Amino acid sequence: MNIDMKILLESSLYFLALINPASKIFLLSSIQPPLSGKKLISLSLQSTVVAFIILLLVTVLGNLVLRSVFHVEIYSLKVAGGIILFIIGLQAVRNGRFYESSLHGSLSDLSVVPLGAPLIAGPGTITAAISYRVLSGIEHTMIAITIALAVNFVLMVSSIWIAKILDRFNVIGPLIRITGLIVAAVSVQMILGGLGEWYAVIK
Repeated sequence: MNIDMKILLESSLYFLALINPASKIFLLSSIQPPLSGKKLISLSLQSTVVAFIILLLVTVLGNLVLRSVFHVEIYSLKVAGGIILFIIGLQAVRNGRFYESSLHGSLSDLSVVPLGAPLIAGPGTITAAISYRVLSGIEHTMIAITIALAVNFVLMVSSIWIAKILDRFNVIGPLIRITGLIVAAVSVQMILGGLGEWYAVIK
């Protein structure tokens, strides 16, 4: 397997932007009472494993299922995923948060929903996984996803410590808004890419 390291780095950063660690830091640090270090590691690991399994399945089977069962083309998925992602980014820019700031339920349940999906393996990440698999192959896509998930895991484990530092300087709100703007920009690019592919087909 021949992998271009520059392309792999770009792909990993793209997936990391879609996974959006800032939203996980905000959510995990807001859980009351605060999680112990052991529980935080356990929750972060479980949710990462759940997200990895979901993304592995959609990378391997997503395109086949979309085309064979639902007769949906990749460009349609890009447009739909981009619109959903844009709404999420816009909400962060306007409200200073990506999702509701409270989590309820047992840690094992939270590791699946909402952390594993849709917060880590969300519409944007799933769309990108299927698209990259078509362009770059399963191996390249899964390596990029694994790197992004690993970085996100480290940040999730460190979320309480990171949040304390950010809160001390009152930058959590601005950081989430900036991240939301980046997510919105990525979503627009995803939509434009899908529309471009659709136009190339019909012209």
